[in-house]
Amino acid sequence: MDIRQEIEDLRELIKYHNDRYYNQDNPEISDYEYDMLLLKLMKLEEEHPEIDSTDSPTQSVGGTAKREAGILVKHNVPMLSLQDVFSKEDVYSFVDKILRDKPDTVFVVERKIDGLSVSLRYQDGRLDKGVTRGDGINYGEDVTENIRVIDDVVDRIKGQVPYLEVRGEVYMKTDDFNAVNDRLEAEGKKLFANPRNCAAGTLRQLDSQVVKERKLSLFVFNVQDTRGIKFTKHSESLEWLRDQGFKVEDFRLCRTADEVWEAVNEIAETRGNINYEIDGAVIKVDDLDAREHFGATSRVPRWAVAYKYPPEEKETVVREIRLSVGRTGRITPTAVFDPVHLCGTNVERATLHNQDRIDELDVRIGDTIVVRKAGEIIPEVLYVNKEKRPKDTEPYKIPLSCPSCNAPASRDYNTADIKCNNLNCPAQLTQHILNFVGRNAMDIKGFGEAYVEALIREGYVKDIADIFYLEKYRDEMIEKGLIGKEKNTDKLLRAIEESKGNDIDRLITGFGIRGIGRQAASELMNHFKSIHKLKTATYEDLLTVKDMGDISSRAIIEFFSNNDNLETLSRLEQAGVNFESADEPIDMNSSISGLTFVITGTLPTMARAEMEELVKKHGGKISSSVSKKTDYLIAGEKAGSKLTKAQQLGVRVLSEEEVHKLLRQD
Repeated sequence: MDIRQEIEDLRELIKYHNDRYYNQDNPEISDYEYDMLLLKLMKLEEEHPEIDSTDSPTQSVGGTAKREAGILVKHNVPMLSLQDVFSKEDVYSFVDKILRDKPDTVFVVERKIDGLSVSLRYQDGRLDKGVTRGDGINYGEDVTENIRVIDDVVDRIKGQVPYLEVRGEVYMKTDDFNAVNDRLEAEGKKLFANPRNCAAGTLRQLDSQVVKERKLSLFVFNVQDTRGIKFTKHSESLEWLRDQGFKVEDFRLCRTADEVWEAVNEIAETRGNINYEIDGAVIKVDDLDAREHFGATSRVPRWAVAYKYPPEEKETVVREIRLSVGRTGRITPTAVFDPVHLCGTNVERATLHNQDRIDELDVRIGDTIVVRKAGEIIPEVLYVNKEKRPKDTEPYKIPLSCPSCNAPASRDYNTADIKCNNLNCPAQLTQHILNFVGRNAMDIKGFGEAYVEALIREGYVKDIADIFYLEKYRDEMIEKGLIGKEKNTDKLLRAIEESKGNDIDRLITGFGIRGIGRQAASELMNHFKSIHKLKTATYEDLLTVKDMGDISSRAIIEFFSNNDNLETLSRLEQAGVNFESADEPIDMNSSISGLTFVITGTLPTMARAEMEELVKKHGGKISSSVSKKTDYLIAGEKAGSKLTKAQQLGVRVLSEEEVHKLLRQD
């Protein structure tokens, strides 16, 4: 590959991961993997200075400031990153370089907290503003109200100081993080990957009550700016902050490279004994005048570095590979092994993801494996020590039958996923029912998750067809209070009855066939006109449908080949659910015919589903995401990120009224 192209590709990849980490609070790779990418780019740029680097992530601090999170605030003092180092040699090189210039330098060594960086500004002793790092140079986000509800935050300092700005790290204690995830799991919601993501996402919440409930914490680690008080040393400022009531990390003063390295190792040894995550040790020059002397680059100060600890790895033995079925029917293998102590906790299992990963590792029951915590949070299997493999082991293959219901399972085409084919598999029933009754499918109003779970738990709903026979159990459900009292129960039963008349694209969407969303279901409805014709369609027939490819066609054939699914279909038809298209004519001569629309936000007078029907009636197409192929975004209140992306791509944005005006012109 051309070296210029390699550098550009690497820059784009790092920018992508910067966005996932800083802006979306949802990283896809571990900190260590990210650090290695950045280190590789820095090395290539150093070797090829002729390749312009002004737009490189090596020249920027990190993320961007997001208006959704709050009002943008201009930084008084840049909130720079730190230069990362990864070896003893790197640490000694940094210390020796400083000492050659200033032989009497004293260094401060502190823990590096894995959280979200913020600055706190105090006017006349009172907390005035809390600001996130944002882009680190120009703007951050105003999170003052959320900062105020953190218990560790000092609302008023003791001394008579006209102005003080400090920098700190918002983080979550391990126990508090686990409590948040336990609560989310009980509610059936998506879990946070690690405490750092949870802290960052929580601090950007619009509701400060949520922030208070999640119990964020704060360490302050630097005085950024002052008026009315002056410090000569960093350590002096930390002691003063501690006297003022700020929570400050322990630190150690060092004069030689040996002492610095000893302090770094001492911090590493304590990692398992503290109730929060750290990802390294920070080494700083103590004297503040010396800091001015050494200065900074556009991205990092020259008077400090962050030593990043290598991921802790340990050997253990695989005793079992367990299979579980997720809410989408995906079968996930998990390695169960002898417990090992990693990053402060005992670990005895790690996901193997899928058959491809099992094959890649060649992991077998009885193997000795090396495990670590990816990003210091999620256990993962690194590799198999094949020299210790017992002689009687065999390659492991995930059986093509569901571990929950024993129904046939199959591998998705062009993916690594193996999924249960049973529409009514108990392991995925709740999610399947929620999809079926949701607004993009049958749109049965008021049929929330709590009701679905109660009806499944009490045995009234075992498949989607059972929904349309609930009328028979009305009195029982009222007596048990499953849907509430008589009024609520009758309201839901009426909504179920009304949904029987839906057009078949909603029913097709509700089936949950892999790869078949609302747009694909609409194309299938327009082509086949009835569920019976779709059921008997051949692979070749399906390929003639617009936008229908190999994977989707095979998924439909597979769905209608399953006897359990056919039985469910029969009961749906017997219950009076519509199986025929209303065949309402589509205005192919409309001004929007063939154009692609995305709908977002809350519209003034119409539900999104109604707007979808209106657009489709006039020949338009509906998409769920904004791209360069989007012709219009229809936006209501609280449009969010889709509106931002549309504006970035130059996609025209319409209000509900503008859509009606456009259609009146036809």
